[in-house]
Amino acid sequence: MKDKPRIMRGATPVTGAPDRSAGGTSARRVLRESGKANLPVMDQYKHSVSLDIEKCKGCTNCLKRCPTEAIRIRDGHAVINSDVCIDCGECIRRCPYQAKKANFDKFEDIDPKKYRIALPAPSFYGQFAELDDVDYVLQGLLDIGFDDVFEVARAAEIVTEYTRRYLKRPDIRYPVINSACPVVVRLITLRFPYLCDHVIPMMPPIEVAGRLAREEALKKHPELKPEDLAVVFISPCPAKASYVKNGFMGQKSYVDYVVSISDIYFKLIGVMKKGKTPKAYSKSGMIGMSWASTGGEASALFNDRYLAADGIENVIKVLDEIETGHFPLLRFVELNACPGGCVGGVATVENPYIARVRMQALRRYLPVSQNRLPKKDPAEVPKEMLFSHELEYHPVGKLDEDRSTAMQKMSEIEELAESLPALDCGSCGAPTCRAFAEDVVLGGRNVDECIVYMRERIHEMAGKPEDGETPPAGTEPAADEKPEAEPK
Repeated sequence: MKDKPRIMRGATPVTGAPDRSAGGTSARRVLRESGKANLPVMDQYKHSVSLDIEKCKGCTNCLKRCPTEAIRIRDGHAVINSDVCIDCGECIRRCPYQAKKANFDKFEDIDPKKYRIALPAPSFYGQFAELDDVDYVLQGLLDIGFDDVFEVARAAEIVTEYTRRYLKRPDIRYPVINSACPVVVRLITLRFPYLCDHVIPMMPPIEVAGRLAREEALKKHPELKPEDLAVVFISPCPAKASYVKNGFMGQKSYVDYVVSISDIYFKLIGVMKKGKTPKAYSKSGMIGMSWASTGGEASALFNDRYLAADGIENVIKVLDEIETGHFPLLRFVELNACPGGCVGGVATVENPYIARVRMQALRRYLPVSQNRLPKKDPAEVPKEMLFSHELEYHPVGKLDEDRSTAMQKMSEIEELAESLPALDCGSCGAPTCRAFAEDVVLGGRNVDECIVYMRERIHEMAGKPEDGETPPAGTEPAADEKPEAEPK
């Protein structure tokens, strides 16, 4: 079998295709696979993407599109490695059999005796056709059983103001990467150790909204206790549900439940009445609404030295290029795992491009912002708006606890990968030939499971040439074995 060299530029193939391998650059791979003895052990991560084995056909659609190579095909169905999964929902988007699903809380399961506060994401408004006033949506949420509403767009405007202040600090590392998308933050902590200190330590709008909603509710209703509240985020994606389940930076989230946009959308359709003028509930402006789609967060910073990218494969490519120093002049990088931004989440009901246009129409007559900060120290950011501690790298998939043994195994993986056909066909149950080589070296798989490799082995054992190859000298068929010429 012929060797096929892998030509790489940093961590990105020179063809321009994003590198979807679980390891990334060689330096990062060594760090990941050898591990760090002084790093804390992660608790078991609670995911919101699950697999229905009964529906799974064992096709390779999800296998080839998983950005972290968390999926393998075993015994005729997909298997998800929870240590590597980032809950991006790409497998849900790609599965033609609806075997992957997002797990959300159900509105009906929330105790009606609690004071239920709805936190609608900005992308929620883009799901409704011919909507000219978000107050219809906010009134509808109250009509279906919520006791109060706090727009996440309000919190987004507050985060924007504090981000402008943070970027004026002299001690930060550029480019600064946004922290609003939990998929991107988890991806960086698993795969990009050298970018952890580039992530802005700013609490995301969902968390800020949860905290402020609680404070407002207890202030308006002093008879309530904190345990009487049920803060419910209406989410476009499963990653937000995982975020709430696991907490953030070791702290419990201010949000109690996460329901899907698709679930609440169909409940609202029946109660939203355009003929009745709703009360004026909305307290957000253009900036907060803009967070629903790609570029909205970055453009509100009034700094043109930014980059905004969406789609998980594009996100990985940008992170690879940041790590290799491709953007020395950038000040801010906005990354969204879903195509188009949050309007493209797998829990939405509308096409993301249509939803984006609807959001633009809604913003047209809004004020720029309705949540401005008092003008104090321009660089001051309160403690409650920042992470409690630094973001930490958590290595997964270590080859061995011993560094020298890990290096030996990595060498074996590279050697085996070079001998494989590099077709990345997925027939072996792994997404790439290199991932298959890793599975073989780590045990549990046999190299003979590669059908192309086995085909060549069979040809070698039988002494037969590959298709298209010239038979070796002396192996031509005998004269009496040659086919007779057709009569003219």
